[in-house]
Parts: sequence; C-alpha cells; structure tokens
Amino acid sequence: MTSRIVSASTTIPAPAEVVFAILADPRQHARIDGSGTVRGQVTGPERLELDSRFGMEMKMLGLPYKTGNRVVEFEEDRLIAWRHVGQHRWRYELEPVEGGTRVTESWDYSRYHAVGAKALELLGYRQRNRQGIEATLVRLSEAAQADAAG
Repeated sequence: MTSRIVSASTTIPAPAEVVFAILADPRQHARIDGSGTVRGQVTGPERLELDSRFGMEMKMLGLPYKTGNRVVEFEEDRLIAWRHVGQHRWRYELEPVEGGTRVTESWDYSRYHAVGAKALELLGYRQRNRQGIEATLVRLSEAAQADAAG
C-alpha cells in the first residue's frame, strides 16, 4: 500500500511569521497556487484560525467550481491545515531553521476509504498534486521573500 500523503519541503529565506501570514490569508492563496486551480476567495475571514471556514473559486480541466474548506489544524507560525468536503487536507508545517523557514506542504488523503483513495490515484491526483505542491512552494518562497523585503 502506498502512503496516502503527498508532500514536499523547501527552505524559504524568510521568517516563519512572514510565511505563515501568507498561508493564513485566504486572499493570498491564488498568489501562491502552483497548480493553476485556485482562482480567488469566495467567502471567509481575512485571517484564518482554527475552525475558520472559507470558500474558494477554483478551475480544473477548464471547469469552474467552488470549494468549502475548514481549518482543522492550527498553531501560530508553525502549522495550518484545512479540510475540503472530500476529507482530504492541505497542510503546511513551518520550522524555523538557519537562513529562514523549512516549509513542508502536504496533501493528505488518508481519511478516504480504500476505494475512494484508489479512485483518486487512478485519476492521477497523486502526481498532479505533487507537481502542484512543488510549484506552490516555489511561488510561496517568492512571495515570502518579497513580503519580507518590503
């Protein structure tokens, strides 16, 4: 059985509080999205916290749709994760390190029943999300460096 968590990490040359401020602001998610699916915020607070609910405008395979999300894990400047209707979670873990912040982004679909998880895999979500995560980390680094500079 494969792990039902897809993740990647990078070190961003910016303080954790700068990186976290971007992640905790759903209005900035389109700014850092490397998957090309996030189009903009529909509803929700300007700053997320545990149990915050927010909606996003999305587009995949040319089709627009909206998602509903709830923040299910939260530790200021260290951890934030939100859950979609499908029970999968997008998680960002931040660790201060010399020269900046080590950020690990994960797509966790471990809460799916085996059949649902297999369907996601057959539809290519593992690979698509791995590529999106890698690109998002690049964009998050660029955004955090720009915000830290000024």
